[in-house]
Amino acid sequence: MREAITKQRGAPAESAVRRRGSRRLKIGAALGVLVLGAGMFALRSPSPVGHWESAEGQDRFLAAYTSAFADLPEPAETFDLRTRYGTVRVYRFTGTRDEAEPLLLLPGRSSATPVWADNLPSLLEIGDVYAVDLLGEPGKSIQERPITTDADQAAWLAETLAALPEEAFHIVGLSIGGWSAVNLALHDPARIATLTLIDPVFVFADMPLGTILRSLPASLSWLPKSWRDSFNSYTAGGAPVEDEPVAEMIEAGMQHYSLKLPGPSRISEERLRRLEMPVLAIIAEESVMHDSEVAAQTAQSALPAGVVREYPHASHAINGEFPDQLARDIAAFVDGTGL
Repeated sequence: MREAITKQRGAPAESAVRRRGSRRLKIGAALGVLVLGAGMFALRSPSPVGHWESAEGQDRFLAAYTSAFADLPEPAETFDLRTRYGTVRVYRFTGTRDEAEPLLLLPGRSSATPVWADNLPSLLEIGDVYAVDLLGEPGKSIQERPITTDADQAAWLAETLAALPEEAFHIVGLSIGGWSAVNLALHDPARIATLTLIDPVFVFADMPLGTILRSLPASLSWLPKSWRDSFNSYTAGGAPVEDEPVAEMIEAGMQHYSLKLPGPSRISEERLRRLEMPVLAIIAEESVMHDSEVAAQTAQSALPAGVVREYPHASHAINGEFPDQLARDIAAFVDGTGL
């Protein structure tokens, strides 16, 4: 199934230019991508699990979560699923057609389900959609036991999928959610029909040193909000991020939630070659989270059943910049009709 790298042309590039200052950019993946900052968060308290540092901080986050969630369609069901590591919040949204396996969405760091606001309308044209708040992150999932290894990260997600009524899912991972999807596939692939990786971090290339250095101050809760906004804008191609519900939610999570998760290990090419399910890798050409050319070439050479797409003019906030194009590519991929 391996296909040559394709760079999307025409409409996507023109759309990106029009949207550079738009709301879609402001609520994209980049708002919650502080991957290396997790280690800094972990220094805040001795607790072994992720937690809110104050009731006031949690209230601020939940108010922003509720406000941002209002932009999503009404979920048909809400699940709080018990796993060995805690309770995982999952929403099911009813699609407009009957796809055999539903989509299951994994968001970026600190972004939770509302980050998919721009994507859900077009993704629901593919079929039912499940959206997960990642365990150990700001959101409505509640971590109860330590998560210390990649195997732990895969275990709670595998248990979550097993508790849902469907037998298999088309998993769509954004940023760190893409890493989580690959990590699950390497440890427990039983319920995965396909993988779609949207500008994943630590999967196809290393994070640039400059991005790592810029992320560290943003992970310090006592620094001004403007520092976190500045980093989030940097990862979103310079777009403003202030005064948006999702941006407010993510900034509140960054400031008030203490992460207790292991840093993600870079997925090696040798491990990527073990993936047997179809994989769609979507790379943002202007992403600051990796060298996009290196990432695309690695994906092309390492994925045995892979399709690789580069989006010109896209930043790491690609899900907010190109929601309709992403949905079209994902639909063609999961339907097996080609891209």
